[in-house]
Amino acid sequence: MRTKFIQATRTIAAILALALTLGIVTTAKAAEPKPLRIGWTAWSDAEAVTHVAKQILEQRLGYKVELIMTDIGLQYQGVARGQLDLMLMSWLPTTHKAYWDKVSGDVVDMGILYDNAKLGWAVPDYVPESELGSIADMMKPDVQSKLKNQVQGIDPGAGLMRASSDAIKSYDLNSYKLLSGSDAAMVIALDRAIKRKEWIVVTTWTPHWMFSKYKLRYLQDPKQALGGAEAIHALSRKGFEQDFQKAAAFIKEFKIPIADLEGIMMKAKDSSYEKEATAFIKSHPEMVEKWLVNAK
Repeated sequence: MRTKFIQATRTIAAILALALTLGIVTTAKAAEPKPLRIGWTAWSDAEAVTHVAKQILEQRLGYKVELIMTDIGLQYQGVARGQLDLMLMSWLPTTHKAYWDKVSGDVVDMGILYDNAKLGWAVPDYVPESELGSIADMMKPDVQSKLKNQVQGIDPGAGLMRASSDAIKSYDLNSYKLLSGSDAAMVIALDRAIKRKEWIVVTTWTPHWMFSKYKLRYLQDPKQALGGAEAIHALSRKGFEQDFQKAAAFIKEFKIPIADLEGIMMKAKDSSYEKEATAFIKSHPEMVEKWLVNAK
């Protein structure tokens, strides 16, 4: 009997030890910090800003960051529903107005990342301004012929494409087709046209590295169909500031001059956004410290 009692006691002790061990493991897993999820789109300025923010959050503030690449409209929905913690690409007040109006009550505006941004249609500088100086000139029969009644656009969900559709209506360019594609596809079409000295109109924006590489000019937009000056905001889900206090303090101070941003973008096309974000952070210690002043 005594032997059986001892064996039973040992068995119970082993079970309790195992339960305790499992409890410790479970607690440890539960205590693991959840990743900070940032939505982004493959636009050159968005990619530059996002990689700079990611490296600061990970290397200086100790967060684990997960980048979620998705359509801009889905980013707004994701932040509003709490599926994303942040997005760093909200063009306001005009470009993303339709998205903003739907979710403004369910997201938090964390402030402006950079301003003096602009949307527009651009042409190579060799296209005579006397023949094609404004969007209105695209109605001329000879201009239509040289442009093949096409405007080269970017991804269909972009606010720029919505604005471009409105511009086509505003200027009665009903014979034109707005071609969709990625940012990269738009640049490839522009590069091909320039090498052939062909006429082309592309939908674009500032900041973009293409203005450093190519001689381009914006077409005048007297009806302001594509809007005026814009500011790019960071948006977070509700509760973000409580869950990621240091990250929120950083994002509120994260301001980057548009000239610096274009410099990152221009260099990154020949290397990578990750590498150029690293180089920028290393070469701008005073700016980085300003961003982190309230996050330490």
